[in-house]
Amino acid sequence: MTAASLPDTCSRLTELNITRQTHGESVTQTEGEVTVSEKTSLTMNCTYSASGYPALFWYVQYPGEGPQLLLKAVKDKEKGSNKGFEATYGRDSKSFHLEKGSVQASDSAVYYCAMSDTVTGTAGGAERKL
Repeated sequence: MTAASLPDTCSRLTELNITRQTHGESVTQTEGEVTVSEKTSLTMNCTYSASGYPALFWYVQYPGEGPQLLLKAVKDKEKGSNKGFEATYGRDSKSFHLEKGSVQASDSAVYYCAMSDTVTGTAGGAERKL
């Protein structure tokens, strides 16, 4: 997947706490740059604000590569998982936190949380580096 195929509201952002909004909806990642030791657990928070029930996504961008879909969920309590990462759709908490029990050096990348409203086609996203 290339950067051009990401929703245009999921463009590369800078550090710190950032919220992107489209049509009154937003996705927020609460961490800045995250540094962890190998074999430790990791949680990257992602919350959203939307009137309906958007599809939720995590993208990963490894050094020198374009963003690629890591995992997604489209309904409440659905768990997406890939490469040891997982995130569970929390409709009540409006969350989609990315977790991994034991990170490796090969997990170093930029991670994007994004959502898409399948009815209106709007999307929002934010990113954090690991």
